[in-house]
This record gives sequence, structure tokens and C-alpha cells, in this order.
Amino acid sequence: MSSSDPQNSASGSQDPTSFLRSATFSRDGPAVSVENAVTANDLLLGAYDPAKLHPLAQLGDQLDYLVLDDDKTSELPGAGTAIPSRGWSDDLCYGTGTMYLSGLALGGFWGVSEGARRPLAVSNTRLRINSVLNSVTRRGTFIGNSAGVLALVYNGINSTIDSFRGKHDTAGSMAAGALTGALYKSTAGVKPALAAASVISGVAGIWSYVKKSV
Repeated sequence: MSSSDPQNSASGSQDPTSFLRSATFSRDGPAVSVENAVTANDLLLGAYDPAKLHPLAQLGDQLDYLVLDDDKTSELPGAGTAIPSRGWSDDLCYGTGTMYLSGLALGGFWGVSEGARRPLAVSNTRLRINSVLNSVTRRGTFIGNSAGVLALVYNGINSTIDSFRGKHDTAGSMAAGALTGALYKSTAGVKPALAAASVISGVAGIWSYVKKSV
């Protein structure tokens, strides 16, 4: 790129705006015609041959594409139930999220019922709404967090048992439920831990049986 000599010599005395308006520029090398110019449309439509990106690569038509098998379910024996699963991470994420949201909803209904029936010193609509909101916040978060933690631990233990045994069945689910309940109430004593283990093991067994039967 160059400009005329008189304009270069006068560039120090002229105003920059006037200099740019009067300057002429030229490009060294062959000019590219408008018909042969590369546009964004060519790139988006894939007009370029991948082999031309780098001739030494010699790609040709041997490009490999990343294929994600999102519909591929778990091949573990007994895993084919009414609710398809792609593996332990799928059960962990979806199971924990579903139980957490279900716990929030259940705790919210419990909080509404509790706050609506709670006696107040002064009968006032604003105080009643405040009581309901406080009960929903307390019960909803408690049930939601508890259900989420139980589902997280249960799915982790259940996937570990299935991987160790090489199959998925109701017995493994009940064992995972028993361990989850015992661990959840382990700090409350032996009797609460055994009671929680029995309840969660029974719920896990029923859930596993229903999934296989539907």
C-alpha cells in the first residue's frame, strides 16, 4: 500500500482529515474479482473441500464425525425397565433431580396446610399469608433437601452394587435402600437407623418391582 509523493511530503503540514481525503491508495498484487471472492455463504454451505484446508493432511473423504448415542440404553442385565437408563450417571442426575423437585412440591403442600391452620393471636390476612409462606419455606426445603440427598446416596450405592454383581434386580435395589436408610439415620441411634433402613428398602423394592412390571 502506497500514496503519492507530494502528499507524503505535505503530510506533516496538512490536517490529518484533509490528508486522508486527498490520499490515494493502491494494492500490490493481482486483484480479486467480485465473482471469485469468498463469502460467508460459501463457508456456511460447505463449499470448501476439507482436503484443501491443508493439502498435507490428505483428508479426502475420510473425515470422522463425533456420533453421540443419546438413545443407547444401559446393557446391564435387568436394566431394561419401563424407565430407560443410559447408565449410572443418568440415574444419578435424573433420580436426584426428580426426588428433589418432588420433595419441594410435597413440602410446599404440607407448608400451605400447616400455615393455613396455625392459630394466630390476631386474625389478619397479612399475618396469615406470612404464616403460610414461612411454613412453605421451612417444610419445602427440608423435604426437598432430604429427598435429594436420599436419592443421591441411593443411586450411587445401587449403581455400585449393580456394577459389582453384573446385573440389576430388585434384591440389589432393596440392599441399596437399606444401606441408604441406615446411613441417613446412623447418627440417631440403632433403632432409628434400622427403621429407616426397613422403610427405604421396602420403598426401593416396590419401585423396582413396579418398573419391571409396567
